[in-house]
Amino acid sequence: MKTLLFFCLLLISNPIVHAQWKPFRFAFLSDTHIGSPNGAAEEDLRRTVADINQMTDIAFVIITGDITELGTDEQLKTAHTILSHLKVPYYIIPGNHDSGWSESGGTRFAAIFGYETFHFTFNGIHFLGCPSGPYVRMSDGHIPRNAVVWLDQELKKIPPEQPLVFLNHYPLTKDLDNWYEAIDRLKQHNTLAVLCGHGHSNHRLDFEGIPAVMGRSNLRAKAAYGGYNLVDVKADSMVFSERTPGISTKESWTGIPLFAHQYDLTQKYPRPDYSVNDSFPQVRAKWTFASPANVISTPAVARGLVLFGNSLGEVTALSLGSGKKQWRFQTGNAIYSSPAISDNRMVLGSTDGYVYCLSVDKGQKLWQFKTGAAVLGSPLIVQDTVYIGGSDHRYRALDLKSGKEIWQFTGLDGPVMSTPFLLEHKLVFGAWDCFLYALDNRTGKLVWKWDNGSPIRNYSPAACIPVIENGIVYVVAPDRYLSAIDLQTGKTLWRSNAATVRESLGVSEDGKYLYGKTMNDTIVAFPASATLPEIAWKLDAGFGYEHVPSMLIEKAGQVYFGTRSGRVYAIDPVKRKISWIRKIDNSMVNTVRVLNAHQLVAATMDGKITLLESK
Repeated sequence: MKTLLFFCLLLISNPIVHAQWKPFRFAFLSDTHIGSPNGAAEEDLRRTVADINQMTDIAFVIITGDITELGTDEQLKTAHTILSHLKVPYYIIPGNHDSGWSESGGTRFAAIFGYETFHFTFNGIHFLGCPSGPYVRMSDGHIPRNAVVWLDQELKKIPPEQPLVFLNHYPLTKDLDNWYEAIDRLKQHNTLAVLCGHGHSNHRLDFEGIPAVMGRSNLRAKAAYGGYNLVDVKADSMVFSERTPGISTKESWTGIPLFAHQYDLTQKYPRPDYSVNDSFPQVRAKWTFASPANVISTPAVARGLVLFGNSLGEVTALSLGSGKKQWRFQTGNAIYSSPAISDNRMVLGSTDGYVYCLSVDKGQKLWQFKTGAAVLGSPLIVQDTVYIGGSDHRYRALDLKSGKEIWQFTGLDGPVMSTPFLLEHKLVFGAWDCFLYALDNRTGKLVWKWDNGSPIRNYSPAACIPVIENGIVYVVAPDRYLSAIDLQTGKTLWRSNAATVRESLGVSEDGKYLYGKTMNDTIVAFPASATLPEIAWKLDAGFGYEHVPSMLIEKAGQVYFGTRSGRVYAIDPVKRKISWIRKIDNSMVNTVRVLNAHQLVAATMDGKITLLESK
């Protein structure tokens, strides 16, 4: 029935058929997820590579993301080794699993495969592929800002009438927070099709009139063998057939008619809605700065400057008053570390493997410390000591003035991506190795380590900044539990899943209440207690589905937080009502920097830095 429907569509489609290309065939793979515990993913990919190699009519191979399970160097290298046995060219892009939990912040993908975007022409058709995140933090899918810039540059080289095929890991739907940016660009060209993965199954799709196909995962799942798609590009159609390696090719399951597209640019489709701002005129953006790349950290504010790093490795200082750039410093790779300030010294990590100390006022490098891998963790400065973790499975104490190492802890088995908390000489932090750690900050010796009972690394208490009150450590994790742990012993006092709090946690200024952001609309408050408490109150804030690790900050009687959809909220915890909402973007808002009762700085994944002022 599907095949019959396709050929009916072909007969009624635009009769202007492209004849400038010769028919050809390519292989379409997706979601290989190398890094499976039992080696099945690796076996499935090897079988697919061997199957492609025994064919004589494959022109090239395209692989649309989620190449690995966790984006580790080892997994990426394994995938590269397997794919290097292909006898035909292959073109590959990363997906969310290659960047979201990556120990390198997604930067090693390009280093190992040689690129993360591609543009090539075959038989007169342009093929363009670009990466998608999120990066380091859980969030919606996102085409990084620098990749959007790249796409603009590449599309300028292609005359509008020339045919093209676009590839991304995500479908161009609201699962990708900037889906509309890709669609609006592709509609200005003769886009024949969009190919994607992510859904692990074969589907014929349509993105606002642009024909599209989602390809199956290469994994076997519950079947005996994995599989992929063979794509036959003919003069008038692109036909998709599912292939079981070494076994058989099924009858074509769908196809796309190929003809000259002239998309109707006047037809309106849903786009991000900023009308909520009209309901809260008491808050406004004094200024907004658009970084050329993603910002996935909390800016620091000091000496009249707003300071942050981006995914191009740039450290930028903006005037707090005007938002104008004052200075920039270039590191060797992407920055996901939130800077810490002490007097005129700013410290942050970079995925180039260094910890940097810069002067706040001029951006001059005062020192740099080389680690063994990317530094995704955010530093904490106490007196003259910097505490920071890295992806080399080490936590360090560095001298703030000289940059010399004071001690290092080598007992980690995963990268650190968050900010520690220090109290009573205990430095508390999580890592993507399932554990929460407490170290003696004077010696670096392990005091205790704690886990939530799950062996799954994706459930690690690693993205949440711990809260410590009255000798109790509180933490939330992707297992959706709020856990209370004794600061002295590391013993679990209680765990509650009464609310689906994921990775966002805060505490009231008086230390009496814990605030959590649930995965559906609601802010909850728990009494801070050594015994399992009841929920004190709930507030339906109407933010919808929510899963980003953006901590809740209380200051001057208001609780502030950001959401996945680019909204910043202020709520009154006493009256239990929303004070104001400001939508500043359509991507994840990082943990905000609250300056006072009337000002805060917010940064979004898409690189928007904003100073919000409220009356």
